[in-house]
Amino acid sequence: MTYDIGALRAQFPALGAGTAHFDGPGGTQTPRPVIEAISGALARPLSIRGRTTAGERNAEAIVTRTRQALADLLGADQAGIVFGRSATQLTYDFSRTLARTWAPGDEVVVTRLDHDANIRPWVQAAAQAGATVRWADFDPATGELTADDIRAVLSPRTRLVAVTAASNLIGTIPPVAAIADAAHEAGALTYVDGVHRTAHAPVDVERLGADFFVCSPYKFFGPHHGVLAARPELLETLRPDKLLPSTDAVPERFELGTLPYEFLAGTQAAVDFLAGLDPASAGTRRQRLAAAFTALQEHERTLRAQLDKGLSALPDIRVHSRAADRTPTSLLTFRDRSAAEAYGFLAERGVHAPAGSFYAIEASRRMGLGDTGGLRIGLAPYNDAEDVERLLTGLAEFLTSG
Repeated sequence: MTYDIGALRAQFPALGAGTAHFDGPGGTQTPRPVIEAISGALARPLSIRGRTTAGERNAEAIVTRTRQALADLLGADQAGIVFGRSATQLTYDFSRTLARTWAPGDEVVVTRLDHDANIRPWVQAAAQAGATVRWADFDPATGELTADDIRAVLSPRTRLVAVTAASNLIGTIPPVAAIADAAHEAGALTYVDGVHRTAHAPVDVERLGADFFVCSPYKFFGPHHGVLAARPELLETLRPDKLLPSTDAVPERFELGTLPYEFLAGTQAAVDFLAGLDPASAGTRRQRLAAAFTALQEHERTLRAQLDKGLSALPDIRVHSRAADRTPTSLLTFRDRSAAEAYGFLAERGVHAPAGSFYAIEASRRMGLGDTGGLRIGLAPYNDAEDVERLLTGLAEFLTSG
């Protein structure tokens, strides 16, 4: 496939404003088909799910089709797809539910590489259950988190291992399958934060060994809500708090209140948009997604090589994203200037590369960056070589500015 970046960019109305966006890890811009799907859902009759009226049938169809779309994206069973307000909310809900099965002396493993949304819910749930939290460290010099780092803190009392599938701060992609194998050997479940990884790499939750996998559609062109994938038979064993008259069926027992049907319609459109990145591909949606991610990853590797080469030529910059396997996400700091200054300088020139620790506060602290973090450059499928050159030019000007 020839990656037609011009045709792709034309599908994003927001890019017409002229900003070069490197804020993809925080959320991507929205393509026209997703916008139209959201408005289309709201323009048609819409009601509480059912089978009697047109509005009820429309709602039911949206939910059913979007579960299947996410199942195709994640290599999951559509009967195990749970929708929530955000990945953070879903993780809090599941941490409270799972903690009911824990007892004093049980252990929960979290990593210092993770976004706080896959740390704090488990730390707080463990405290309420009287369980012990074991911290898995990563190498702050390389950014690597290994299966051995996880094994070092496992024990026969480990009940759950929470780990990221890719660091939203420095891009590290840990060996999740090997980590899950180690966790399962110890008799523990795995809860995988796939929010950052799902936007950049194909996902197969079974091959990853993820008992629970969460992601956020707004990181891959969709609207703002959260998705969790798990085996339906595992979900059947869990008893969350819910309203008395609400269904006890899986996965609906975990979905509190009425779902945002218009957002689900947008999410299905986002998955279909991804699947269409390679117009020449054929087969099932899952097969077309595989072809699309192959093309997408090649495009992002090319841009990352351009970025890395340009950054290496600039003085007084330290790049903290060093893992051998990582997403096209780089974290920078500057010798004598703050990342916040660089953020503002670039923004004035129409380049959006934000600064902070981006809720990966434990990772930022472990790397010696405190709560401040650095300047994060996150590539997205719609970035092009001109965007990267604008960023590099802006950084060069910043380094020579007063």
